[in-house]
Amino acid sequence: MTHDINVYILIASAVTLALKILPLVLIRGEIKNVMIKSFLHYVPYVTLAVMTFPAMIYATQSEISGVLALIAGLFAAWFGGSMFQVALLCCAVVFIAELFI
Repeated sequence: MTHDINVYILIASAVTLALKILPLVLIRGEIKNVMIKSFLHYVPYVTLAVMTFPAMIYATQSEISGVLALIAGLFAAWFGGSMFQVALLCCAVVFIAELFI
């Protein structure tokens, strides 16, 4: 079992390092293409969203309460709520939804 975990960690480390080192080695000058610059600008945000959104849904006892909190948080953030207000609202929605589900 530990052998498999070590192999997985080694492969994940190699892929991560390759993705960070290859652009430095292959791209020497400034990137002038607007499309590539835009793509590279949004990669961290997309990666964070891909890791965060499923965790928000599956971290609760019921997936329904996670989805309700996600929707409530999106609306609160869209209408200018601070990070603290959005987090507080999401926690309250999960708490209330878990009481009734």
